[in-house]
Parts: sequence; C-alpha cells; structure tokens
Amino acid sequence: MNEKNSQSAEIESSLVAPDTQVESFKQARHNRRSELVEDYVELIADLLADGGEARQVDIAQRLGVAQPTVAKMLKRLIAEGYIQQRPYRGVFLTDVGKKLAVASRERHQIVELFLCSIGVSVETARMDAEGIEHHVSPETLEALKRFTK
Repeated sequence: MNEKNSQSAEIESSLVAPDTQVESFKQARHNRRSELVEDYVELIADLLADGGEARQVDIAQRLGVAQPTVAKMLKRLIAEGYIQQRPYRGVFLTDVGKKLAVASRERHQIVELFLCSIGVSVETARMDAEGIEHHVSPETLEALKRFTK
C-alpha cells in the first residue's frame, strides 16, 4: 500500500456512524447558539455581584464588542426572558437568567478546575474553560467533576 492509500484508509477508518455524526453536529450548532447567551448572562451576574449594577457600557468593555452589539443582544435576552432592562438603572437578571448564570458559572468552574488538575496553568485554564464550558455534555461534565474530587 502506498502512502496515499494508507492516508486514505486512515481517514476512512475515522468515520463514525451517520446518525452519531448528525447528533454531534446538531449538538455543536446548539451549543454555539447558546454560547453567547450564556456568556452575557454569566457576565451580567458577575457585574451585579461585584458592583451592584450591569451597564451596557461595562458589558461592551468586558466582552470587547461595540455598544450596539450589546444593545442587540440585550434585546434578545429580554425577548428570551433572561433579563430586564430598566431605564437609567441598567440590566437585571430574571429568575430564569439567574439559574442560567449559576449553571454557566458552575460548568466553567468544573472545566477550569479539571484543566488545572492536569497541569494547565490557572491563566490558560481560565481562558480555555471559557470556550470548552459551552461544548461539554452533561456526561462529560460529571466525569470531569468526579476526576477532580
């Protein structure tokens, strides 16, 4: 078998069952859609806990995006029932938003702790956990949790 055929065989052998692949891609798409919502809600909860208020300008600064981008997302969060926006008072989480923020924070902490436990630096673990936390299944999250206990 020449090198090209060998590489082709490796690629073919890595294919998973079509149904499994479909589910994987569905889950990834769902996670990407919910990732921004979770990041915003988690940040709003952190800002409220730290300073008692979450202002649009602070959210934009911490996420590194323009205020119109934040305004658009805040409208989405209001429509989906995660936040309330009060004139001259900033943004507040609804009960649903608070629950999502707590769950997001917990997932983040579990992933970050796991990464640190396998030797990743705290700074890198914090940054990597920010992306990984949204794409971890409940089963994997439980395994990470057990591993770190």
